[in-house]
Amino acid sequence: MANLPVCSGWEAVAAFERAGWRRNRQRGSHVSMIKSRSLYVLTVPLHRELDRGTLRSLIRKAGLTIEEFCSYLNR
Repeated sequence: MANLPVCSGWEAVAAFERAGWRRNRQRGSHVSMIKSRSLYVLTVPLHRELDRGTLRSLIRKAGLTIEEFCSYLNR
């Protein structure tokens, strides 16, 4: 099992876009992302560093594993 990466909100948005999600709208410091045939809307806070629980929840809602998310991070 891979460790959860430390990343910013913008890095997470870019990773989710590579995974097929697209930006729906932005209100203040939060970006809403949607994907066709998904029950969830991802709301990513644009913080310098995302909390581990927040990032883990977003990855789970996106239907990804931590390893898949790390591969989309492009570091």
